[in-house]
Amino acid sequence: MNKPLNVVDVTYAQTKASVNTDGLGMREMQQRVFAQRDAQHLLVKAPPASGKSRALMFVALDKLFNQGRKKVIVAVPERSIGASFSSTSLTKFGFFADWEVKPEHNLCDPGSSQGKVGAFIDFLNGPDAVLICTHATLRFAFEKLAPEAFDDAVLAIDEFHHVSADIEANRLGSLLREVMNGSDVHIVAMTGSYFRGDSVPVLSAEEEARFTPVTFNYYDQLNGYEHLKSLGIGHHFYQGRYTDAIGEVFDLDKKTIVHIPNVNSGESTKDKIEEVGFIIDSIGHVESTDPDTGIISIRRGDTGAIVRVADLVDDTNQKKRADTLHYLSTYASKDRDSVDVILALGMAKEGFDWPFAEHALTVGYRASLTEVIQIIGRVTRDSPGKAHAQFTNLIAEPDGSQGEVKVSVNNMLKAITASLLMEQVLAQNFTFKTKRADDDGANAPGVIRIKGFKEPSTDRVKQIVKTDLNDLKATILQDDTFARAAAGSVDPETTNKVLIPKIIRERYPDLDESQVEELRQQVVVDSVIKNGEVREVGDKRFIKMAEKFVNIDDININLIDSVNPFQRAFEVMSKSVTPSVLRIISDAITATRVEFTDDEAFALFPKIQAWAKVNGRKPNVRSEDPTEKRYAEAVLYLQKRKQQHLADQRATQMADEE
Repeated sequence: MNKPLNVVDVTYAQTKASVNTDGLGMREMQQRVFAQRDAQHLLVKAPPASGKSRALMFVALDKLFNQGRKKVIVAVPERSIGASFSSTSLTKFGFFADWEVKPEHNLCDPGSSQGKVGAFIDFLNGPDAVLICTHATLRFAFEKLAPEAFDDAVLAIDEFHHVSADIEANRLGSLLREVMNGSDVHIVAMTGSYFRGDSVPVLSAEEEARFTPVTFNYYDQLNGYEHLKSLGIGHHFYQGRYTDAIGEVFDLDKKTIVHIPNVNSGESTKDKIEEVGFIIDSIGHVESTDPDTGIISIRRGDTGAIVRVADLVDDTNQKKRADTLHYLSTYASKDRDSVDVILALGMAKEGFDWPFAEHALTVGYRASLTEVIQIIGRVTRDSPGKAHAQFTNLIAEPDGSQGEVKVSVNNMLKAITASLLMEQVLAQNFTFKTKRADDDGANAPGVIRIKGFKEPSTDRVKQIVKTDLNDLKATILQDDTFARAAAGSVDPETTNKVLIPKIIRERYPDLDESQVEELRQQVVVDSVIKNGEVREVGDKRFIKMAEKFVNIDDININLIDSVNPFQRAFEVMSKSVTPSVLRIISDAITATRVEFTDDEAFALFPKIQAWAKVNGRKPNVRSEDPTEKRYAEAVLYLQKRKQQHLADQRATQMADEE
């Protein structure tokens, strides 16, 4: 079997800190959230499996018993996630009350969301305290209610990234704003992935400022596990049909979730049922299908062992799929032998609980970073006997004989850069300080001092660095221009000093240029350090930057700005595709080269002058050397801008004379 090339290989210390509980039965993350229980608007950003649902129970019960709240409404994006908030005994672990949900107030049972509006309104008018519903039921109910109906209530919104600042397009986001502005409601917003798949922020800057954030990062979570030791994120590229290539990465000895491609994607054969049939045939011979659970027993062709497969793709028989889902939610989280493989399309992502899952095998590029993180989150739960978790993305290589080369190349680039973002998310966090002449050279744990580094000087920049840095990196990496820059089509200095600040200004229009520069340096430094290979020699630490190891005590901001923090994307692809495919990728990047801006061209000018001095001539636009060609294009652009400027001056002079 060909092993997929991992972009990310992370090993953790297994400290058990994130899974051990205190005298109230709270894990580390839940303790952090509970410490902010008095906040009216609470925003919890924490990874899958960190215990967000129980954190909400602790906070909500305190608001009911100690803060004068009378109702708690928990809204989840889909019915299956509602089980995470069902009645739970908390007093036996030391808390002062239990979480109790009466069956009639669990509106995540079968039936239409619209048909449950009456039960929702009856709950608001009745004596009971807790209700669970879907986002859809909440939206439909709100159409019948005024905002003040939520007075004295706690509204908890799970998977909060479903909200959007686009008021016209997002009804859930519009509802949230009206309730916040028209009632005294308390909000608890929870998400394991704060960035959406589109470019629209979850909240506007003004709205987000009303929330008290609690952030528990992925490194804290995974480093504090008991069983899971390592995580790999990799890619496997194929040509032709994915059904012919999936066997190369499908390890039947691993508990696996296979997400087949959307029927509208280029990777799909357009027949999802036939694709499932092919995957089943590749496993072995079907022995039986359980009539009560829908679980398919397949005898492996190689070892003869039985593989138990759950098919969540086939929706032709809704009852059968509902029975399979019920079986998975009831037994899969408790019995390791209940299922071995889950085949899914749009399901088994958000909030899906299968702690034994070791391998997420996803076919096709996923445009949404949120979706990628949700899928990876299915295999990063701590479980006995699971030392390693793996995410593999099976992606189509571009084929020069077909017309979709540009799309394929963009998909490959974005899939790799998404993995690099995950590497940033999964790595240890550092604090960066300015290195001054009078420093004694000693660094506190987790602190790196850098010559010329500008530390955050305002509360606003400090807040972005503390709670929003990964989300900002996600915005940068989702930018079409930056995806090409990450593959080396733009020099590092332009990437770091022109493209990144441009994106920062667009995302945070309230920042002045000094704040933009402070945030830019934070993004670039954090990215370069986390993507760099660190080695310890004696009592010194060295980091690999621009193909050489540098003493961490000697690094400065100019050295860091000379490194493209995400160029490893292209290096990864260079090792994992054939030379002919690599040439197709390079040609496609060149053909869609980033258009110049004034800032980019002016930033290149000193380099062009230095190049001309060394080579004794101007750069040639017909050169095969990509750097020389780029410099020549910049010269042409600057000449054109100069001519345009002179023409504008003449026009202004003539107008004045008239």
